[in-house]
Amino acid sequence: MNRPDNPPAFPNYLQMAPQDGMTLRDYFAAKALQGLLTDPSMRFGGDYDSLTAKMAYSLADAMLGVR
Repeated sequence: MNRPDNPPAFPNYLQMAPQDGMTLRDYFAAKALQGLLTDPSMRFGGDYDSLTAKMAYSLADAMLGVR
């Protein structure tokens, strides 16, 4: 469910039934994740994957807060 502080990233209002698509939070998290994955010291697998995803969403939440 979208909240006023987490609007759709790419709303599509031209269709008969509007579709919101991904939220702005998800979009920010995806962009943050791209940056995090460019770190050559990044480790993959096990707990690292979920910790990296949590870090991406934490950064996204911070971006929404500043917005």
